Amino acid sequence: MIVCFDIGGTAIKGAVATGPDDISQFPRIPTPASDFDAFVAALRTVIDAAGGQPDCIALSIAGIIDPDTGCAVVANIPCIHGRPLAADLKAALKLPVVVANDADCFVLAEAGLGAGRGHRVVFGVILGTGVGGGLVIDGRLINSDGGFAGEWGHGPVAATEAGNPPVHLPRFACGCGQKGCIDATCSARGLEKLHSHIHGVTLTSEEIIEDWSKGDAAAVRTIDVYVDVIASPLALVVNVTGATILPVGGGLSNARALLAAIDDAVRGRTLRRFSRPIVVPAECRMEPGLIGAALLGLNAATAAG
Repeated sequence: MIVCFDIGGTAIKGAVATGPDDISQFPRIPTPASDFDAFVAALRTVIDAAGGQPDCIALSIAGIIDPDTGCAVVANIPCIHGRPLAADLKAALKLPVVVANDADCFVLAEAGLGAGRGHRVVFGVILGTGVGGGLVIDGRLINSDGGFAGEWGHGPVAATEAGNPPVHLPRFACGCGQKGCIDATCSARGLEKLHSHIHGVTLTSEEIIEDWSKGDAAAVRTIDVYVDVIASPLALVVNVTGATILPVGGGLSNARALLAAIDDAVRGRTLRRFSRPIVVPAECRMEPGLIGAALLGLNAATAAG
């Protein structure tokens, strides 16, 4: 039995899993963001309610585990930020603990139970408030010990000219401290910045996509530029990793026509030619972070014997 958690800045989602297809969720509880003892106590309430001795505790966090130190980098939950989280929780709970980034848990869920089933190499893509990703090979996270693999949204690689005809683009500042990241240009907020730069009009990403679906000329131009910017980095991801499927989650994944346009552009730029879509909507629409955490824990328990 695994007790798993999806840790957010405002709420903790918990569940008990006895197998990949047997995951029972508990009611959400508030996240004690500034008190580690209270944070542990909140986890313990779910563990106690599970009705038995868990083999493992598994957490999905909106942050990164530094592979050199084992410390968590979680800006929105101060009580776990900078801690060797797995070790501290193991000491407090007296149980084995595994921790992974939420994007890694997302792709683990998609590889095991979603659009990535049957694929050896799965690269999960997050297109929402931010741009992120994760990589699973042969059912295992490449980030088994933490790390930044899969963070294709960061790095100064966004095109400074895109679209047909080309439009000049600035190197938008990114929250990571760099300029010209895909995260800054192709997240939901990035799409809004693109539209404002090209047309001098401020719209939400939802409004831009709705206008695009209606054939609005300004939105069509923006989406043409957006797809051109995002397709080449994604094609490079496919070339480097050998991924044969890229399930997409996050708010922008709800725009199925947008994903189809991205897929068409990506498949035109990869070395390997695919006759089927590879950029596809995620199938684990309900709590993928929690499902991924459950699979993470089940894998860890199996490996421990």
